[in-house]
Amino acid sequence: MDFDALHHANFKLLDDAVGDWKLLVGNLEKLETQAEDGLHKAANKASWAGVNAQVTKEFIGKTAGEFADAHTQAKTIHSILSDTVGELKGYQEDLQKAIGRGQKKSLTVASTGDGGFTVRAAKGHTPPEHDQSEVTALRDEVQKILDKATESDSSASKVLKAIADQSELGFSDAKYKNRDEAAAAIKAAEELAKIARKNPEDLTVKDFDRINAGLKKYKNDDLFSERFATTLGPQKTMEFWAGINDPGVNWDVGRDRRDQLDDLQRNLGMTLATASQSDSTSMDNWRRNVIDLGDKPIYGDKGGPMGFQVMSNLMRTGDYDDQFMKDYGTKLMATERALTGKGENPNPAWQHLGSDQVLNRIGEDSGSDPLTGYLKGISNSPDAATDFFNEQYVSKNDPDNPFEHDTDGDGKMGKKALSNFQYLFEERDWPQETDSHGDDLHTGRNNLALALEAATTGHPAGEQPTADTPAHSENQAKLMKSIVHSVSENPDRLTKSSYISDSMGQIAAEYMPDIHRGLHAGHSGESQLFPIAGSPANLNDERDLTRFLYAIGRNPEGYAAVNLGQNSYTTHMMQYHFQHPDDYAPDPHYPTAEHLKQAAGETARTAGQIEGILGAGRCYESEIDGGAKDADYNSALEKASTWGGTAIGIGVGLATEPLTGPGGVIIGDTAGTAADEIIGKITDGAMKDSSGEVIYRNGHSFEGTADSTYKLVEEATKKAGENTGDRHPLIESWVSSQAEDGFSSSRKKVHDYMDGEGIPHQLDTEG
Repeated sequence: MDFDALHHANFKLLDDAVGDWKLLVGNLEKLETQAEDGLHKAANKASWAGVNAQVTKEFIGKTAGEFADAHTQAKTIHSILSDTVGELKGYQEDLQKAIGRGQKKSLTVASTGDGGFTVRAAKGHTPPEHDQSEVTALRDEVQKILDKATESDSSASKVLKAIADQSELGFSDAKYKNRDEAAAAIKAAEELAKIARKNPEDLTVKDFDRINAGLKKYKNDDLFSERFATTLGPQKTMEFWAGINDPGVNWDVGRDRRDQLDDLQRNLGMTLATASQSDSTSMDNWRRNVIDLGDKPIYGDKGGPMGFQVMSNLMRTGDYDDQFMKDYGTKLMATERALTGKGENPNPAWQHLGSDQVLNRIGEDSGSDPLTGYLKGISNSPDAATDFFNEQYVSKNDPDNPFEHDTDGDGKMGKKALSNFQYLFEERDWPQETDSHGDDLHTGRNNLALALEAATTGHPAGEQPTADTPAHSENQAKLMKSIVHSVSENPDRLTKSSYISDSMGQIAAEYMPDIHRGLHAGHSGESQLFPIAGSPANLNDERDLTRFLYAIGRNPEGYAAVNLGQNSYTTHMMQYHFQHPDDYAPDPHYPTAEHLKQAAGETARTAGQIEGILGAGRCYESEIDGGAKDADYNSALEKASTWGGTAIGIGVGLATEPLTGPGGVIIGDTAGTAADEIIGKITDGAMKDSSGEVIYRNGHSFEGTADSTYKLVEEATKKAGENTGDRHPLIESWVSSQAEDGFSSSRKKVHDYMDGEGIPHQLDTEG
């Protein structure tokens, strides 16, 4: 800060700017409220279909979010400007007071014209008591004031520039109460990055603790994360993580902090994920360089693990930028092709050997296979996951394509194009690893299932859909169809990897409208009977659907998810058709009551088919292990009670106008609704049959499952009538018979489509 600039500063323009920003903050706050209440909430309550459900609704949500970000950014900028102006005014006052005190001692503080100043005795005064110490003291006091003003001004400039750089288009959601808070985040990032840039062998336990604590504190801070990542740089990031994990490189950290390496991995991964969302030029270079280093040993000619092996392990936590994850995945799969002969041979580079260093500390796998960490990463980035799995792995016309199949069903083998999904799910030789007990680990394939869950549903794996989850896109639906066909083609892909069935069950539960349509294919009016908001998956192959659902039914977690998803969906569909009794009108000459009867009956019949196929799978599994898994099935149903907390995505909330409950209350989730009550009865074992015996506790009995299905469908219809004030006792009894008809027809489907494999003895003798 120049002496003249502070001494003669006129703060009117800055005061005006602070006032303008204050006014802007107030206006943006009102706009944020209007955007949220008038746009976002209204959009979530509206009826959407087709492209509107996929694009317009999501666009409105993002637009409302931009108003919120604009308000946040304006509020932060106002706070920073206000703090800075206040401080500079204070420093100007301190400067003037210091000059005044000097004048009383006949000391003059004068500008040198180049931004500096000098202190000397006033002209014509040479007081005898004056000595050099007073000159020095005044000079030091003035310089200290100027230094503080400089720090205030420069830190404000740095922070404001960093905030502006966060988002190339739109606004940043970086939120700070004042300038000092933001400046402290940037300063901490630079200091910690400087420590992390040390040679790994030189890092002390104290350094480890400081870095870990700092990342834990600031991992979600936009400015800190961007500055830390770009200051450390991709090369040093990889060297830091690889080195800190190797006791041969840093024995002290390996001995004293081994049990905290998982925390450091989580904190570092989340910090880099936050940083990846920044649009700054420095982060553009960071993302590009990370990908460029992916297929190279991190120590160059000295070897070491590849960049992909190191970086992928840092992707296991946090939500990385979608485009970065897409570009990273494309280069990673190109490396996979190059190292495996396009998938023909296992890749020795990814196989962990006893002498190899461990790169992963979250879980028991070594981290040597980069796809394991990457797949966990895209399970938090649904859009990136969808694009990744639909991307081509090898083309049909590639002369080096090693994959041959009977593609036409004529017995002749031919080249087959593979997507990334098909290669990873059907063909890849996954590196073998064991845990500390010598048991096989399947972390890679389990993360594959999580990534598929995100890719098909549009929300992070392990979470439930919300009102903001867009309707299924064409690419999501396409992937869902590929999954169903792949499992049907070889059910062992699921049954021999039961650990992925929970994700498969979640996926199936969120595609209930598509599954109902598929089992109702060939009938008229299925689009009115089972409305779908987004792109339909076109699951019109009954054989594929039957074999897929049957395979899921053989796993407790998969069975629970589909069972509860189906019951929730059926309950909502009954409510929907009671509210819109003429939407499904196969014969327009029939009266409204007949239309409602047909809609409820067809819904019940399809529900019966699904429950029958699932029940057959559970029944067969119970026969194999002598009923030992019955407790697992019932436990899975109890644990899956989260399905009672949401209707979005599996009900008709996305497919039609909102459902209303008693008193006209909009159903945003199932809490307090018929679906909530019915799901609750299943999960807590309260639903009983005519003999008073708890149902769903005897899954090895196929007929026991059948009885429970009829009861639940009838209960759902009764509740729908009560909610709309229009009960139809005859329809209630009718749907029970239709569910029974559907359940009975499932026997034939299982017999016809399972090719004699895995048929429960009860079905075989009763069928």
